[in-house]
Amino acid sequence: MMKKLIAGLAVVATMSLAVLAPAAWAQDAASAPVAASAVTAPAAEAAPAPMAAAPAAEAASAAAAPAPVPNKGDTAWMMLSTILVILMTIPGLALFYGGLVRSKNMLSVLMQVMVTFSMIVVLWVIYGYSLAFTEGNAFIGGTDRLFMKGIWDNVAGTFANAATFSKGVVIPELVFAAFQATFAGITGALIVGAFAERIKFTAVLAFMALWFTFAYLPIAHMVWFWMGPDAYASKEVADAMTAKAGLLWQWGALDFAGGTVVHINAAVAGLVGAFMIGKRVGYGRESFTPHSLTLTMVGAALLWVGWFGFNAGSALEANGFAALAFINTFVATAAAVLAWCVGEALTKGKASMLGAASGAVAGLVAITPAAGNVGVGGALVIGIVASFACLWGVNGLKKMLGMDDSLDVFGIHGVGGIVGALLTGVFNSPSLGGPSAVGDWVTVTMVAPEAYSIAAQVWIQLKGVLVTIVWSGVVSLIAFKLVDMVIGLRVTEEEEREGLDISSHGETAYHK
Repeated sequence: MMKKLIAGLAVVATMSLAVLAPAAWAQDAASAPVAASAVTAPAAEAAPAPMAAAPAAEAASAAAAPAPVPNKGDTAWMMLSTILVILMTIPGLALFYGGLVRSKNMLSVLMQVMVTFSMIVVLWVIYGYSLAFTEGNAFIGGTDRLFMKGIWDNVAGTFANAATFSKGVVIPELVFAAFQATFAGITGALIVGAFAERIKFTAVLAFMALWFTFAYLPIAHMVWFWMGPDAYASKEVADAMTAKAGLLWQWGALDFAGGTVVHINAAVAGLVGAFMIGKRVGYGRESFTPHSLTLTMVGAALLWVGWFGFNAGSALEANGFAALAFINTFVATAAAVLAWCVGEALTKGKASMLGAASGAVAGLVAITPAAGNVGVGGALVIGIVASFACLWGVNGLKKMLGMDDSLDVFGIHGVGGIVGALLTGVFNSPSLGGPSAVGDWVTVTMVAPEAYSIAAQVWIQLKGVLVTIVWSGVVSLIAFKLVDMVIGLRVTEEEEREGLDISSHGETAYHK
């Protein structure tokens, strides 16, 4: 089993190298690399460069300027986006997964998704938000926001604000914290599909608590934490501010809404779990067909709707980059549905409803890191390429690894996340219709088209993918082993054959 697990992780790393599109190297090797100060988040709306030399009186006046006030439109958009991500998890993901299992395990999957999400939200407000989004070191944050302390300023009598990607623009920190809580929650919920129908409910919760703490929080901090645009007040402090950011942010890795943090991170955990827990009783000999593709289609549709909050909300403002992420999420997913149907028709002779739903999720996964980082043309290509790649992932790769990934978590979220992360580096290029990346946060100016190197950015993206694979893989391996030693991972064969609805929860989804 360990040999297969190690081989599986090796295949993942090798695949990351193999899927580098030839276009990534089409850029002339002599072209200048992305500026060292380029960062991972969407660029702010175009802002005028500051005056070269402001008079002392004006500088003093600026220093005494009132603190920025959250715009009600931005705040409302972020609250709506948070609701949409909850919708895509409960009921979206729950129904998508629930329809795919056998009827005797329907409620167990719904429970695992709902309770995992709920537990992680609680852990998030206790310590998760603080460790992910406060200043610490390059790998993990600090304790300034434990139990959300400091959100209300008793002296000033106001709520604290969080930075966006535009200078002088903020949103309430409570809204930002709630939005990010939904990301943490759905990431844990995604993992349960890999070992559905055979794991103890208590083992799920114990593993999720460990994995959330030691895998999700560090990766989220490394990819997304930075000091905010207003901290880049002058060129003299720019390097110091960048040095306080998360490791992958410092490298310049682009991840708009969670290709590494959410999808690759969860998929690797699922891959490790599928190997360590073992195959379902009767796997390869008995039929494991989905019990309700109708519910799966409903779940996929809710995922698509909710994903607009997931991706477009990651702009943190109701602005042009939110609109770009919105339409990219729309068209990449539509293209992926069509591509999967074509792929199935060519390989199996017929296009299926399950295939169309899987294609939608593949497109959503792949466009996540790219949503606000590529043009619409790039989104179309990413949706198509990722759909074909994921079709191979749930068929060819799954057989190669010899694993029972029940609901193809790695085949879709892992493969799709890797493809999306790498192609983000390609189609972020202005020469391919991308918006480029911010090269200087002091003046909020973009990397010039002639200075953008596709090869350099794809290499940065690949490093981010590999760090995520290794980090999540090691943490997952240790966490599953600890849970197995203390609680035990798997239900008995008798309980598995009876179905987890009855054996784990004492109820059934359907009464005969």
